[in-house]
Amino acid sequence: MILEINGSKKEVKDNLTVSEILVEENVEMPDMVTVQLNGEFLDREEFSKTTLKENDQVDFLYFMGGGSFGF
Repeated sequence: MILEINGSKKEVKDNLTVSEILVEENVEMPDMVTVQLNGEFLDREEFSKTTLKENDQVDFLYFMGGGSFGF
């Protein structure tokens, strides 16, 4: 099946869960990633229960802290 992963079309196996696509895509620090599926944020508890479908849009997002002090 075809998915759009982080803006790029990619062919993957059918019936993958969100947890499985994290492994398939070698996502770094999967415990720290937030997943957006078709524009909606998924709760981490839903990763193993959510099966991806043809043409789904999946985005892996990392939220990072940081910044600098103004001088």
